[in-house]
Amino acid sequence: MNTQAEFNYDRVARAITFIRSNFKEQPSLNEIAESVHLSPYHFQRLFTEWAGVSPKKFMQYISVEHAKKMLKEAQVTLSEAAMETGFSGTGRLHDLFVNIEGMTPGEYKNGGENLEINYSFAESPFGKLIVASTPKGICHMSFVDDGKEGFEDLKSRFPNATYRQLLDKNQQDGLAIFRDDWSKQERIKLHLNGTPFQLKVWETLLKIPTGSLTVYGSIAHKIERPKASRAVGTAIGKNPVAFLIPCHRVIQSTGKIGDYMWGSTRKSAIIGWEAAQMAPAE
Repeated sequence: MNTQAEFNYDRVARAITFIRSNFKEQPSLNEIAESVHLSPYHFQRLFTEWAGVSPKKFMQYISVEHAKKMLKEAQVTLSEAAMETGFSGTGRLHDLFVNIEGMTPGEYKNGGENLEINYSFAESPFGKLIVASTPKGICHMSFVDDGKEGFEDLKSRFPNATYRQLLDKNQQDGLAIFRDDWSKQERIKLHLNGTPFQLKVWETLLKIPTGSLTVYGSIAHKIERPKASRAVGTAIGKNPVAFLIPCHRVIQSTGKIGDYMWGSTRKSAIIGWEAAQMAPAE
């Protein structure tokens, strides 16, 4: 049975799909509300509660022109400084609050035979999540439409591990990012299996400031592999931790949102939501 949060996100997601398909015509509030079968009043209230800004403002955040503007601004020196320090005027960057520890070959040997993994399900502004952790940190986080399928996907990644359905502190620290001031929460610890190249790409993603966007080629240059854009894209596509490792902040060089492991509509929603969180109060 769907929760109210899932029901609200479903309606917001359908509205975002409508906006993405029609933003060139700049649809009115009435037209967007009608697409999800709500009155303009109720839709405005629901959307504003979810995103923190009006539907009109949010539409600006996820348009192609906004994406291009964000890409241009992401190249300035101030943004680069913020990228390296993890701080901004609002104190809501979380870059330096996420620490990656790569798994050793022994820890991942034989499908995670020696790993003890706790997992739980949680709600987020973008739908249900499954989050899993070892004693060293979060090893998996994914948006799921079906809990059973989500757990089976987790088990396929670590087929020989021991599993317990338990919400532990590592998971709690990670999930707090959806509700707490990022500058005041405890460091989030990740315990990931990946090649050295993949880990380097994922660490570089953490340096993209919240509310900003970049492209695959830029990531390739930052890891000093300028001709490896395709390999970078493959590594990004294998990101095992949704949202905390912000692969959603990488878009196409044309400014289009592009694909996302957990759906392009959800990617648009996250980009717009993050931009709304960073925007000055109206």
